[in-house]
Amino acid sequence: MGPCRWTWSVSSRCVLRSLLARLQTAGALGLRKRLSTAPSSPLVCIVGSGPAGFYTAQHLLKHHKQVQVDIYEKLPVPFGLVRFGVAPDHPEVKNVINSFTQTASSNRCAFYGNITVGKDISVEELQQAYHAVVLSYGAEDNRQLGIPGENLPGVYSARAFVGWYNGLPENQNLEPDLSSETAVILGQGNVALDVARILLAPLDLLRKTDITASSLKAIAHSKVKQVWLIGRRGPLQVAFTIKELREMISLPGTKPLLHPSDFEGLGDVIKDLPRPRKRLTELMVKSALEKPSEKDSARWASATREWGLKFLSSPTEVLPCADGTRVAGIRLAINRLEGSGESAVAVPTGRFENLECGLILSSIGYKSLPIATSVPFDAKQGIIPNTMGRVHNVPGLYCSGWVKRGPTGVIITTMNDSFDTAQSVLDDLCSGRMDPSVPKLGFQSLRNTLQLRGVHPVSFSDWEKINASETAKGKEVGKPREKILDLEMMLRIQLKPARGVT
Repeated sequence: MGPCRWTWSVSSRCVLRSLLARLQTAGALGLRKRLSTAPSSPLVCIVGSGPAGFYTAQHLLKHHKQVQVDIYEKLPVPFGLVRFGVAPDHPEVKNVINSFTQTASSNRCAFYGNITVGKDISVEELQQAYHAVVLSYGAEDNRQLGIPGENLPGVYSARAFVGWYNGLPENQNLEPDLSSETAVILGQGNVALDVARILLAPLDLLRKTDITASSLKAIAHSKVKQVWLIGRRGPLQVAFTIKELREMISLPGTKPLLHPSDFEGLGDVIKDLPRPRKRLTELMVKSALEKPSEKDSARWASATREWGLKFLSSPTEVLPCADGTRVAGIRLAINRLEGSGESAVAVPTGRFENLECGLILSSIGYKSLPIATSVPFDAKQGIIPNTMGRVHNVPGLYCSGWVKRGPTGVIITTMNDSFDTAQSVLDDLCSGRMDPSVPKLGFQSLRNTLQLRGVHPVSFSDWEKINASETAKGKEVGKPREKILDLEMMLRIQLKPARGVT
C-alpha cells in the first residue's frame, strides 16, 4: 500500500498506541513519571544516495515527525543513477534532483558522502549506531555474456559506457574505440536505446547537455555510422518503452532499419496486448510496414547514419580480427520462439550468422553484489532476500531499490518500491518490533572511527560547493553543468570556503 493509507501520521498513531499501553500498565502518577523523560528519536541509516535511498528517506521524514535519517554514499556526490545513469539528453528525468535536494535540506536528514560501507565502515557498525539500517546501494556490477572473446578490446559493458559519458569517476579511463563504422549493442532495453542514441546523435544536440567534455570530444571523432540492437526474442518481447523508441525513430540525421518480415502478422495479436505493449508494438509495425510520410521519407533519404533492431539472435562468440588483438565481429545463434508474450522462450535453431563490427556494447543487465558476509544474499537472483523490504532473519535491517527486487523498472517503480520499504520501517516502529527508546548515537558514534581510518565525510553543503563549481563551468560553455570527473578535485573543492567556489 502507498503512503496515504492512514489519515493520521505514523508518529501520531504510535504516540496514541504508546499512551494506551502505558495506561493499562501504570497508574496516573507512574505514567507522568515515565512521560517526563521523552524517548529518543528513531535513527535510520540509509546506504546509497540514488533514487531508492532518497525516496526511502522522503517517505520516512514525511510520515514520522521524529525520525532522523542519515544517508551514506561512497562518492562525494549524491543522486546515484540520476546523475550517472540518466542520458544527458533527458534533462527532464533529472528534475527529480530538486525534490531529493529538498529532502536532504531537512533538519532531520544528513548526507555523508565519500564513505564506502563495507570498507570504510561496516554494516555491523552501522547496526550498532542506528535503530534501523536500509541498504539501497543498487546494482554496481554487470551481467557477463559468458561467451568466448567477450574480453577482447572493443567489447564493453553498456554500464561502463554510460558511466563514461555521464562522468562516473571509475569509468573515466574507459577510452572506447569508436573507429569502426558498425557497432553492435547486445540488448533491447532503454539503456541499449540510450547508448545507440548517444552514439548517433548530432553533436549540436549533445553540446547542449551535461555530457562530459572528454566523451563529447571522443564522440565528435567517432566513425560509427550504423548501430544494431540485438535481442534474443522477438518484437513482442522488447524491453524498451515507447518514449525511447519515438526518440530513436525521429533522431535527426538517422534512418531506422526495421525489416517488414519481422513485423508481418502481428496485427492479429496486437489487439489483445496490454495497452503499453500494444502502443509500442503498433509504433514498430507502423514504422516497418507503412509508407513513411513525405517529411520522414526526405529525412531518411538524406540520413548519414542508421540503426536497426535484429531479433531472434543470441551471441555465441565474439570474433577476433586476424591478429587477435581486437574484436572484428560477433557470431549470433538464430532462435525461434516457444510460447508467447512475456513467457516466450528463445530456442536455438542450429543456424548461425556472423555480423561484422568493431564495437560491441553488452546491455544485458546489471547485478547487485553482496555488501557483507553478515547480510544474506541470493547470488543467483542478485538480491538481498527480503519480505516487503525486511531482510530475512536480520531484525532492524532493510533494503530497497534494485538490491531489493533486481535491476528492473523505471524511476517510478523504484519510488513505489522504496515507499513500501519505508512503510515497513514505520510499521515496525509503530508495532514495537523496533524500539527507538534504546539509546543510539548515529553518526556521532562513528565520527572518531572514520577519522582514525582516514575517511573524510562530505556533507550536503559540501556537495553544493561542487555543484556550484560544475554549473559555473557549464555556464561558460553553454551547458547545464561541466561535471568534475576527478575524485580528488571534488574533495579539494568542498574544502574551499563557500565564497571561494570557482
